[in-house]
Amino acid sequence: MAEIATIARPYAEAVFRVADGEGRLAAWDGVLERLAAVAAAPAVQQLLGDPNVTPDQLYGVIAGAAGELPAEAQNLVRVLIENGRVAALPEVRAVFETLKNEREGVVDAAIASAFPLDDAQLAALVGDLEARFRRKVKPQVAVDRALIGGVTVAVGDEVIDGSVRGKLAAMAAALAKV
Repeated sequence: MAEIATIARPYAEAVFRVADGEGRLAAWDGVLERLAAVAAAPAVQQLLGDPNVTPDQLYGVIAGAAGELPAEAQNLVRVLIENGRVAALPEVRAVFETLKNEREGVVDAAIASAFPLDDAQLAALVGDLEARFRRKVKPQVAVDRALIGGVTVAVGDEVIDGSVRGKLAAMAAALAKV
């Protein structure tokens, strides 16, 4: 959804500048994670569209559910409420996470495996990915039995398909050309 990303980017960039300037990227990442989870909650989503809920009431609900917030985060929540942008908080967090990862030289890798990977297998795979992408890799592993065997890895826009299902599909495509 391009519109929500367009709305979220300036907020995320502002928070990133503050967090980076203070050397508190990790702390802000945790705060934004909590705020995004609260904003995405169905109960809060219902309140966003309710004309009977005042901005102060909405702030109270969000701040209460998010736990203790630094002053800057409290200001962020108030600005988002004032501008009707609370629903953009999950995307603000996603953009912030991207900026933080770029600063720290980290890349997210979505790894799908046909079977659970043990620690040694995951470490070897992450090592190979770090060598290939020349960045630190933060893996997110999921099991997908439909792969039959092997793994697929998605890093940004690049997908590496080392699955049996992928190889069978490639063979089928090659045979169809014959």
